[in-house]
Amino acid sequence: MDQSLDGSKEIKKVTQRHLAKRSFQRHWQLYILMILPVLYFIIFKYVPMLGAVIAFKDYNVVQGIIDSPWVGWKHFENFFNNPVAWDLIRNTLFLSLYQLAVTFPLPIILALALNEIRDGIFKRSVQMFTYAPYFISTVVIVSMIILMLSPRSGIVNNLLEVVGLDAVNFLGNSDMFRSIFVWSDAWQITGYSAIIYLAALAGVDSQQYEAAKIDGATRLQKIWNIDLPAIMPTIVIIMILSVGNLMALGFEKVYLLQNPLNLGTSEILQTYVYKMGIINADFSFATAVGLFNSVINLILLVIVNTIAKKVSGNGLW
Repeated sequence: MDQSLDGSKEIKKVTQRHLAKRSFQRHWQLYILMILPVLYFIIFKYVPMLGAVIAFKDYNVVQGIIDSPWVGWKHFENFFNNPVAWDLIRNTLFLSLYQLAVTFPLPIILALALNEIRDGIFKRSVQMFTYAPYFISTVVIVSMIILMLSPRSGIVNNLLEVVGLDAVNFLGNSDMFRSIFVWSDAWQITGYSAIIYLAALAGVDSQQYEAAKIDGATRLQKIWNIDLPAIMPTIVIIMILSVGNLMALGFEKVYLLQNPLNLGTSEILQTYVYKMGIINADFSFATAVGLFNSVINLILLVIVNTIAKKVSGNGLW
């Protein structure tokens, strides 16, 4: 019995090697094209992971990564014993959930709406105006926000004064920071994020729409029974990736919108890591906080992918 099992395993290995060799011979050009991307990920993504070891050391530049003394979980304990730790986690989580709740459904709604519009100037104009903000750099977006919301010369406060209302220091109010960040982000990325859903909708068989029209289906019924099922696998994949990056907010925009008046809600894990690691040069502590954040993202990704696969049959792996 054991000999037959070993024999079948050996045959399987030989078959796999034969198939791999045959695949390389037939598609060697594609394998060559893969070399540069693979090298990029190895050099710039995987090799730097080795530096995460300094989260468990008292790293200093003179001794280097290898010779710096081991301290175990010291930096993680210091972080969780810090009174600001849970405020940072709460701020990051709340801002991420708010962003996900707004920016995830909007591209789907926009794609479904654009799909209902027949080709014409209006549709192309809407696409152009919604795609364009994505190509504006974060620094320019933040500059626009600051100028528009300025309490003295901003256009928003000028309009408020015209109708007899007092000027508001929007960026100086910590309660308004999350809404400013999220809705400006939605304005910037909604159009571009809708492209993937429009591409999925383009693959829907037109005969389904014709059959639905003959059956007397309304637009909402066609959207519910044809469009949404067609893009559901795409929605699930994007949802998994979004939740997997739930704790990975963009550092640049949050940091640029920060000021001493809104730090109560704008200080998140990413900005804290930057200040501790780059400004205060506490590299080991900052790495520990960043590693904790990455592990949480990985756990969320695995959990959501498992749930999505059981519920819908779609997943990343």
